[in-house]
Amino acid sequence: MAVEELHSIIKRCQILEEQDFKEEDFGLFQLAGQRCIDEGHIDQLLEIIQNEKNKVIIKNMGWNLVGPVVRYLLRNDKEHDKRKYYFLMLDLLVKLCNPKELLLGLLELIEEPSGKQISQIILLLLRPLQTVIQKLRNNKAYSVGLALSTLWSQLSLLPVPYSKEQIQADDYGLCQCCKALIEFTKPFVEDVIDNKESSMENEKLKDEILKFCFRSLKCPLLTAQFLEQSDDTVDDPLRCFASEIIGFLSAIGHPFLKMIFNHGRKKKTWDYLEFEEEEDKQLSDSMASLAYLVFVQGISIDQLPMVLSPSYLLQFNMGHIEVLLQRTEESVFSKGLYLLENGLLRIEDNSLLHQHLEIKSFLTVPQGLVKVMTLCPTETLRKKGLAMLQLYINKLDPQGKYTLFRCLLNTSNHSGVEAFIIQNIKNQIDMSLKRTYNKWFTGPQLISLLDLVLFLPEGAETDLLQNSDRIMASLNLLRYLVIKDNENDNQTGLWTELEKIENNFLKPLHTGLNMSKAHYEAEIKNSQEVQKCKDLCSITVGREEIPNMPPEMQLKVLHSALFTFDLIESVLARVEELIEIKTKSTSEENMG
Repeated sequence: MAVEELHSIIKRCQILEEQDFKEEDFGLFQLAGQRCIDEGHIDQLLEIIQNEKNKVIIKNMGWNLVGPVVRYLLRNDKEHDKRKYYFLMLDLLVKLCNPKELLLGLLELIEEPSGKQISQIILLLLRPLQTVIQKLRNNKAYSVGLALSTLWSQLSLLPVPYSKEQIQADDYGLCQCCKALIEFTKPFVEDVIDNKESSMENEKLKDEILKFCFRSLKCPLLTAQFLEQSDDTVDDPLRCFASEIIGFLSAIGHPFLKMIFNHGRKKKTWDYLEFEEEEDKQLSDSMASLAYLVFVQGISIDQLPMVLSPSYLLQFNMGHIEVLLQRTEESVFSKGLYLLENGLLRIEDNSLLHQHLEIKSFLTVPQGLVKVMTLCPTETLRKKGLAMLQLYINKLDPQGKYTLFRCLLNTSNHSGVEAFIIQNIKNQIDMSLKRTYNKWFTGPQLISLLDLVLFLPEGAETDLLQNSDRIMASLNLLRYLVIKDNENDNQTGLWTELEKIENNFLKPLHTGLNMSKAHYEAEIKNSQEVQKCKDLCSITVGREEIPNMPPEMQLKVLHSALFTFDLIESVLARVEELIEIKTKSTSEENMG
């Protein structure tokens, strides 16, 4: 019945001119063709399509059959004996139908699915889509751009595999699609290369490929994790995809070096491509991804001129590192850590000039490292962030270290980080006293820095428990200074500032300790009374109430706090004892 109905429609349309086809004819043709496919009349349908008399009808109406054919191929098992006939029909329709209508129809089909069907339909339609675009005579660049944009939008919905096992399994087909997408794009890249004349259409095609490369660098390559290069057992499809994308950039006249080093400059050498505000953010992510691929993964690294100095490379990569560290995904900001490490390891200790800190990213990057150290839930990455901050400090010259220490003491707002910085200050003072004189960590410059260290932010009211790491580090630094610097020498300037240190730090600390110990001892007494009732209770620790804590756990917390205060008090007492001994000894020497 469906075949007869289709024959009837075709017979009526055969006597009409092409321009006389009505919308009703298109609808009837599609319905009858759909029924033929559903009822399995594939042989008869193929005869109709291949009949020379129906050439004009198929050219104008045949594209309506592509959707039903594609859905059949997706729905039926790969071993189904009739699949080859449906593939033949798809090839014939691509060959015979109006390419403009086919293009839109294929892209609509690609946009339809979700989940695992996204990759299935992309892999099915990439070759037909490529053929259709190559048949178009006009606006080819626009069509390529539309196709690449649609394909990328769908691919960006697929989860990116992270582990070797996930990459091998490729459950959602992303890796297969990336490989197929490269083959899809290659002919259009070759068109740009072959067209030596700088025609408007060729420039537009180049722009569309450039946009696709930018998008691919952001997704999936920005979040992609790559297999170890030493692993010979598996080819890394995402690494291959990255390599091809970078190759495309060079092929169309945008080698990675020019792009990485010009991004962020007010005047670019490739400024004809205008981006909207949202795309400009995408461009920053893409360039950061590109920098990681080149410098850390070593893709096309052989194109890097050997004359470029390590500090020059670091300077241009710091903006990209900043972008990566601003992201919250571990798979992305971890790349910022490795890109920073790659740049710093090329530089000798104490050789990175302090003038670099006048560049915004040279201060925002260490602040980004602090966020990783304090907020990242993964311990290995927190430790990596700490190691990178230490490495960064090691590379700066003395004035650079001094400037960075001041910055982080003012901005970190984290007791543990401040303790880490104070320990580094102590190390620099030690080197200055033992080895080479350094004006930034002795005398007036050091005293200015110590003003940020040897004080309590809120005086005696400061939360000592929350600031215990910083306070202990400050006391240890002060103890070191008292031991190493004699009052008569006063190389550090400590002894002329002793009265201020006592007023701003030591005396308020004494008062704060007495207040804190009294508070916690009262809490312990209260907790012991409550424990007799065997009830849940709440306590106040570090000015924050912790509700519904079992009494025995509460006592542990309170005793731990008291132990911390005792520890601080013992170090404080030792510092004051040393000050008294040193002061008395100096007075006796002067009298003698």
